[in-house]
Amino acid sequence: MEKTPRGTSVGVDDPYEFAGLCDYLTGEGQCRYALEHYQQDPGFASERADDDYECPVVDPESDWTWADCPHFRSRNRDRECVRCGLEEKRMAHDDERPLLEEHHLSYDRDGETLSHEITIYLCRWCHANVHNSWARITDDAAPDPDAIAALEERRSQEQSELGFESAAERYDDTDR
Repeated sequence: MEKTPRGTSVGVDDPYEFAGLCDYLTGEGQCRYALEHYQQDPGFASERADDDYECPVVDPESDWTWADCPHFRSRNRDRECVRCGLEEKRMAHDDERPLLEEHHLSYDRDGETLSHEITIYLCRWCHANVHNSWARITDDAAPDPDAIAALEERRSQEQSELGFESAAERYDDTDR
């Protein structure tokens, strides 16, 4: 199983199984990285420019995979835990700890630097289970009871804020 630089598990054998499309891929199949960040890797940008900035991974005649691209990045945008399905519930103007945390799946083999950025979301409870035990992201898992309680507490706070209370009810004039 893949490991973090600290030696804890990331919960997968092949991070690319969980990677979606590259964040730099445009709708036209071009590499946005080569277009916008050419100064970071001029050689790569020049190669892409020679091919009209076409992404070689999506080219059906190419043998490239996401793992072959030096600038591949895939970050999950779904705001739910990929392991147990717990949905995020953020409260506006609140400093409460989020229910979901980013979980990086891909690290270099030498354990020093991050290779490709492949990021998914896990709830805090699944995140702890993956890093602190043999839990895998592909396990059939239900949300932790504490996670459900935290989600329901946030929902009830949200519902109480939606209730209507007139100014007359909030500020009783009899006190004056």
